[in-house]
Order: sequence, then structure tokens, then C-alpha cells
Amino acid sequence: MEQTRRIAYCWGIGLSPDGIFTDCTLMITGGTGSFGSTMLRHFLRLPVREIRIVSRDEKKQDDMRRHFGDGRVKYTIADVREPRAMDMLCRGVDFIYHAAALKQVPSCEFHPLEAVATNVLGTANVIDAAIRNAVKRVICLSTDKAVYPVNAMGMSKAMMEKVVVSRSRMASESGVILAATRYGNVLASRGSVVPLFVDQVRSGKPLTVTDPRMTRFVMTLDEAVDLCLYAFEHGRSGDLFVQKAPAAGVGDLAEAVLRVMGREDHEIRVIGARHGEKRFETLLSSEEMAAAEDCGRYYRVPCDARDLNYEAYFSEGDARLLHSLEFNSENARQLDVDEMAAMLEQVLELPDGRVREPAYEL
Repeated sequence: MEQTRRIAYCWGIGLSPDGIFTDCTLMITGGTGSFGSTMLRHFLRLPVREIRIVSRDEKKQDDMRRHFGDGRVKYTIADVREPRAMDMLCRGVDFIYHAAALKQVPSCEFHPLEAVATNVLGTANVIDAAIRNAVKRVICLSTDKAVYPVNAMGMSKAMMEKVVVSRSRMASESGVILAATRYGNVLASRGSVVPLFVDQVRSGKPLTVTDPRMTRFVMTLDEAVDLCLYAFEHGRSGDLFVQKAPAAGVGDLAEAVLRVMGREDHEIRVIGARHGEKRFETLLSSEEMAAAEDCGRYYRVPCDARDLNYEAYFSEGDARLLHSLEFNSENARQLDVDEMAAMLEQVLELPDGRVREPAYEL
């Protein structure tokens, strides 16, 4: 119940019959992933009518169906790459959280067209279907790798964000609100480095670190959900939201994992950067910081509403850019090993170091 009050407070809604989510229908693409299933757990505490989980993973859908046992949740095997499927699934939907994506940097490097098909064209399919079906709000999830991208995953997510902004201009008359969130590493999410570290330690293998000097933004799954809730409440069409997340060195993260697991003497092996990795990540470029609105815990970057009248922008520049610094994982607040260990204790089961499955914890 306390979590329900927190969500209601965050959105500025009540749980009264006229609350915004009372008797509404939501759709979560990529709903069997870490974010989608955590969002589902939050929404099931609200008086929604129906939640549509859309993904390609029938095994995870069956696991979720057995675990939650809630008749309001409808599971559909579908691919965001299929426009007709998205059009059918958006009928009668009030709100959409679009989390479906290819997120692994190495796999996107070797299969860049697959990243484009899912992250760019798939997002366009979801948004276009939402516009045709008069969905009220769509929140699309992006990543810090979309800023100054050097790999295919980041490039595809950067293009996804451009699709959101472009469609927000086109959808202005339809009343559909399209917004995006951008965040860094979500601790202990599926495919992230913390579960890999834990598995390596438990199996007696060296804990492999790419480069201990690398820095990354870090946040929990609940914080990722809160960011999306904030964007839902405050977003105007074309807006981008980021959390003022702290950062940590990869080496400190590895030490924190070993401390939480009680294995501080375990071997750490430095293996070098993987294909497409950066020394540090950026959540907001200097250009975006110049336009950003400080919302306390978050930054809001409004839609770039400029049109094709290029002459107006060539003759007059923007003086703010001369004094604006980007927001990256080098100049963000740095967590030390103690702070990282405290954060990890929220997402790891103790004392044996088994990674929690937040998707299935009620």
C-alpha cells in the first residue's frame, strides 16, 4: 500500500474513482524485460482495467502469467516491427510505455540493421499506431548511449529520439502526447554487468572488468520507473527527461559487488574495452543542457520546435551554447565503493549474492 501511495503522489493522482488510471488500458512493449515487468508490478497496485504486455518471448510471458495470476494482464506475442500488429494492439489503449528494444552494444555492432529495424522503425510503428488509435500518451525509453553515439545501438536510439520529436510535431493536432526518457545503467537489470559479476564470482571465475577507469551512470529499476512516471505527468509532446543520476567507476562497481557478496579477496581481471564501448557516457549534450529546464531531481529538455526555415538559424546563433557544459558520467556526482555497496544491497539477495528478479517480486 505504501508503494501505491508513492506512485499516486508522484503522479499527482488520487486513487478515487475519477483517478487518471481508474478503468484505463495500458500497453507495455518489451513488457517481459526488466523495466517492463517492474512497471507491471507497479501498475497492478493501481485500479487499471487492463494491461497489455507485448513481447516476443513466450517463455517469459508464461512465467509472468503463472506468477502474477492477475486477469487484468493480457499477454500478446507480437513484434514492434510489424505495423499491422501494433495497429491492432493499440485499439482501445489509453497509455503506452515503449520499452521494446535491442540494447546489447556488441550484438547491435554486428547486426546494425536489426538495431534499426527494432529501435527506429519499430518505434515509428508504435507511435503511428498510437496516433491512428487516439492513444493519449506514449513514453519511449532511450539511453545515454544516444548522446554523441559511437556504436550502432546508440545511433539507433538517437534516431529513435528523432522519430519521437518528428512525430510529436506531426501529432500536435491529434492530442497525443509523445515524450522520451533517457537513462544510464540500470543495476541488476537483465543483460547488465552486475548479474555477470555475480555469476562469475559464484562459479569461481575471475571477475572481468573492461577498464576500471571507465565511468557509468547508475540507477535502480525503481528509479527508472519513477523517471517514466515523472515524464508521464509532466511531459509535453516532444519532451525529453533525464534523471540527475550519480555515476561510478567500473572498478569501484566491481569492488562493491565483491564487498556485498563477502568475497573481497576474489580475483579481478582487466580485459580491455569491448567493441563499441566509450570511456564515459553522456546523458545530456552541451546543446541540450543549454535548453534544459532544471526540475529538481530531473532535467526536462523541451522539443526543438524549429522548422525548415534554416535562414533564421544561420543569421542568429544561441549565446547559451558558449557557456553550456554537457552532463556526463565524468562530471556527475561520483559514488564511492561504500555508496555503491549500499545501492547494490537494494538489488541483490544477501548473503549468497543471488540476483533478485524484480519482475516477479511483489
